[in-house]
Amino acid sequence: RVTGYLANAKIDTTKSQIKALEQALELYKVENDFYPTTEQGLQALIEKPTIGNVPENYPPGGYLGKKKVPLDPWNKPYIYLSEDGEKYTIISHGADKKEGGTGKGADISSDDL
Repeated sequence: RVTGYLANAKIDTTKSQIKALEQALELYKVENDFYPTTEQGLQALIEKPTIGNVPENYPPGGYLGKKKVPLDPWNKPYIYLSEDGEKYTIISHGADKKEGGTGKGADISSDDL
């Protein structure tokens, strides 16, 4: 029973972290008119990109107020996809740590929140 609660807590934490990353990305877009590209990744939220579409209005402390992008609750980096800087997707592969999956091992995507 405890294992089930822990698994659900990790899923809830993942959703909360994705929402926080989305808020930072929205601010990034408001100030720069585009989202970071896949190549720039979520790292663009903590340090100004130097490749691709370089933001002109980048704040000194970045957009997360932290020195590193958080890992998901399974200790893996979030996957960030944005080909055109107009839309994006953030993904955690969840408990099974691989693409796809079902139940508690299913991927958690910003597209589904």
